[in-house]
Amino acid sequence: MTRMTPSEAFVETMVANGVTTTFGIMGSAFMDAMDIFTPAGIRLVPVVHEQGAAHMADGYARVSGRHGVVIGQNGPGISNCVTAIAAAYWAHSPVVIVTPETGTMGIGLGGFQEANQLPMFQEFTKYQGHINNENRMAEITARCFDRAMSEIGPTQLNIPRDRFYGEIDVEIAEPMVLDRGPGGDDSLDAAAEMLAEAEFPVLISGGGVVMGDAVPDAIALAERLGCPVVNSYLHNDSFPASHPLWCGPLGYQGSKAAMKLIAQADVVLALGTRLGPFGTLPQHDMDYWPTEAKIIQVDADHKMLGLVKKISVGICGDAGAAARALTDRLADCTLACDATRDERADRTFAEKKAWEDELDEWTHETDDFSIDMIKESIDEEGNWLHPRQVLRELEKAMPARAMVSTDIGNINSVANSYLRFEEPRSFFAAMSWGNCGYALPTIIGAKAAAPDRPAISYAGDGAWAMSMVETMTAVRHDIPVTAVVFHNRQWGAEKKNQVDFYGHRFVAGELDGGENYAEIARAMGAEGVRVDQLEDVGPTLSEAIDAQMKEGTTTVVEIMCTKELGDPFRKDALSTPVRHLRQYADYV
Repeated sequence: MTRMTPSEAFVETMVANGVTTTFGIMGSAFMDAMDIFTPAGIRLVPVVHEQGAAHMADGYARVSGRHGVVIGQNGPGISNCVTAIAAAYWAHSPVVIVTPETGTMGIGLGGFQEANQLPMFQEFTKYQGHINNENRMAEITARCFDRAMSEIGPTQLNIPRDRFYGEIDVEIAEPMVLDRGPGGDDSLDAAAEMLAEAEFPVLISGGGVVMGDAVPDAIALAERLGCPVVNSYLHNDSFPASHPLWCGPLGYQGSKAAMKLIAQADVVLALGTRLGPFGTLPQHDMDYWPTEAKIIQVDADHKMLGLVKKISVGICGDAGAAARALTDRLADCTLACDATRDERADRTFAEKKAWEDELDEWTHETDDFSIDMIKESIDEEGNWLHPRQVLRELEKAMPARAMVSTDIGNINSVANSYLRFEEPRSFFAAMSWGNCGYALPTIIGAKAAAPDRPAISYAGDGAWAMSMVETMTAVRHDIPVTAVVFHNRQWGAEKKNQVDFYGHRFVAGELDGGENYAEIARAMGAEGVRVDQLEDVGPTLSEAIDAQMKEGTTTVVEIMCTKELGDPFRKDALSTPVRHLRQYADYV
């Protein structure tokens, strides 16, 4: 037991957990602890807005595999983080949000910046710790850090501001490290038997493969089976794109090759994925989910097993450990699929080539609305760029070991077809939460965790405007990133619904104010480049990455796009409108 202040106990517990970087905005509510961050070796990166800080903590955690930490002033500073913590929750990021609170003697009096802060995050945290007595500061702080790792998601540490003061006798605990197993022998045996009898197995490589550092294990199992491998939705980095068994992502704007191949499966091994509903919806006019196939699902959270899709075998275990256990069980046995290994390889190659050829030829959207918008762009602005052509050029110019974050929106979603990675912890999206303003702050956090890797964000102009002020954070604190902005002057994803269901009646969807985001970037201290020629897209990205890595320069690449739109998020989300009142009769 050592005599120290509660602030020291809080800081020393962070040090014990390897915390070197936090994100937030300074505030009096935690200033006594913040005062000793620097001698403890902890950097507080001051942001422009607290939502950005929590997204940065998310990005930091997803790249490093360690805790991401966000802290801010009680009340409004903390409430600003709710959206970003929700995104971290659905990304299974071990983010710890520290929420200083009104002092205990003022709670309930309606004082300055007072709020009941625990209910705000109840739905989006795995554990909530509250310091009701300063003698428990180290204990509860340590538990929040441990639970973020063991529960694989955000936790909240709520500290009334007067609990930082005083003197306590305390022992700083070592972090708890869990050794996750492969699952039960019975379920593993059943899965191995099912795979041995499969004639056309397909492996889905999910986020659990990334978080468990299990890509080599997934590769070994896939090669033993000789099976096509598809990525779960928005986990394009869960299997190397150069591998001959890789087929691309499922879900919205995913790979047709992946969808056509999984549709033929008689056994699907869903490795480290909850099989979320948004990642298995029909796409490209294909209802590809193999309803007659046997499904083996591996997930570290038993509550996810069979929750979304009916399964034949559920394995509650670590993705890597389970993959190794299955590979061992299949090592010396004869597999039914061995007889058709070469045929499946040829079919996989053919489907992938057909999809790549289609992407090469798919230069613009061909529906009537898009054709009109393309003509309008040419007439009014010159030959502005087709989003699909832009995404293909960006893909070709993507540097090795690149990390990419994507915002929500129409063009960003289409990017799912074009983003390929060779290593895990490379692709970050807002997952099922789907909030705008995600990409830029998240990639700043990722860059802070991995300064040796190129960092790139994708955002449409609507989402970009929500978060572009964090460009100043990147510049001020030497965390260089490259931000690509698709400037099509509209809320594209929702506008597509107005095209398909609401008779082209565009309400609140236009964003055409003549903004020049390259100029705005320069005003914030970054480089800004506006691109309106296709041949400039790839070289501009390459030059920006070169400046990022060699000179520490943040660059905003503003790409002027036509107003054509890809498929909507969910064709099942809306239906043809019905109007009963006479004054709305024409609005059908």
